[in-house]
Amino acid sequence: MSNPLQDPDFFRNPYPTLAALRSASPVQRMPSGGGRSSYVVTGYAEARAAFTDPRLSKDTAAFFAGKDTGRNLHPAVSHSMLATDPPRHTRLRSLVTKAFTPGAVARLRPYITRVTDELLDAWVPGEQTDAIASLAVPLPVAVICQLLGVPDADRAAVRAWSNDLFAAGQPERIDSASHAVAGYLADLLAAKRRTPDESLLDDLIRARDGEDRLSEDELVSLAVLLLVAGHETTTNLIGNGLLALLQAPESLRRLRDEPDLIDTAVDEVLRYDSPVSMATFRFATETVSLGGTEIPAGCPVLIAPGAANRDPARFPAPDRVDLERDTRGHLAFGHGIHRCLGAPLARAEGGIAFRRITARFPGLRLAVPGAELHWRHTRLMRGLEALPVLP
Repeated sequence: MSNPLQDPDFFRNPYPTLAALRSASPVQRMPSGGGRSSYVVTGYAEARAAFTDPRLSKDTAAFFAGKDTGRNLHPAVSHSMLATDPPRHTRLRSLVTKAFTPGAVARLRPYITRVTDELLDAWVPGEQTDAIASLAVPLPVAVICQLLGVPDADRAAVRAWSNDLFAAGQPERIDSASHAVAGYLADLLAAKRRTPDESLLDDLIRARDGEDRLSEDELVSLAVLLLVAGHETTTNLIGNGLLALLQAPESLRRLRDEPDLIDTAVDEVLRYDSPVSMATFRFATETVSLGGTEIPAGCPVLIAPGAANRDPARFPAPDRVDLERDTRGHLAFGHGIHRCLGAPLARAEGGIAFRRITARFPGLRLAVPGAELHWRHTRLMRGLEALPVLP
C-alpha cells in the first residue's frame, strides 16, 4: 500500500488527493514507513471531533519513550507546548495567552500597518516582485520579532531556521535547524536577563525567575514555539490568500470596492487554502472509533485541516472562493484546547495586508501562470516558495 501523501504532486496541489481519501473514508490507515502506519483524518466532522478527543494525546515524549527514532531534534522543539496534554499544557498556555488577546492585537495594529506600508513602498507599478519575499515573509517575521524583542539583525536567520524546520523528508536539516534556533533563543534569553525590556520574552523570564512556574527548558521551548509558529502560519495565510484572490478576480474586485469585506475574505481564504495542511502529531491512548474506523491504541493520528475545510458536507462547493460563504467553524487554526493562540494576530496581519494591497495596487495581477508556481516541500505547512506579481 503506497502513501499518496508522499507523492511529489501532493505538495503542488493536495486537494484532489485529500478529496479522494475523504470520499473513500473520512478516517483511514496510511503506511508511514518502517512497517508502521498512521491514521489520517480528512472529514470535517471527524476532524473537529478528533481535535477535542482527550484519548488522542499530543504527549510525544510519552509516545517515543524508549524508542530509537534515529533523530536528533532539540528538546525545545520536540517537547514544545504543542506536544503536551493538560495539565502541563494548560499551565504553559496560560502564560502566553494574554499576548494574543483582541486588546493586545489592537495595540499592534498601527505597527503592523506601518510595516506593511513600508514593505509595499518597494513595489513598483508594472515591475515584477515576489509577494512572498517582499511581504508575506518579512511582515509576520517583523511582527513576531517585535513582540518577542528579537533584534532586527537576526531576523533573516530566524526565517531561514524556521523554513528548515518544515523541510519534509530532510530530517538532518530539520534537526540541525532545531538546535540552531534553540541555541539562539537560549542566548537571547540570557542577554535579556542582563538587559531586560518589555517584550513578551521578558514576561516569560519573569514567570520563570519570579514565580518559578517555568523550568529553564520550558522557557526556551516556549520561546522557540512562539518565534516559529508566530510567523509561519501568517506567511502562508498572506501568500495563499493573495494567490486565491488573484485567481478569483470577481472576489478581488469586490474587495477593492467593498473593503469592509476584508475580514470575511480572510476567513474564506483560510478555509479555501489552509496554511496548515496537516496538524501536528497525536496518538491514540486507547482504541478510538472515529468516522466508522477503529484506531488501535498506540497508533499515530494525523488531522488534515486542509481536507476538512474542503469537505462538501460542511462547506458546499468548497473548491471555489466565495465571499458570501458562512465560514464559521473552519479548522484552519485547529479546534479545542490546542487551537492556535496566535489566530487573532494572524487574522489582523492578513486583513491589514489585503486591505493595503487592494487600496494601493488595484491592478495587481499574477506575473506567471498559476501552474508555474512552486510550493514548499512540507507536509505540515501549505505555502508558496514564491509568488511573482505585477503591481
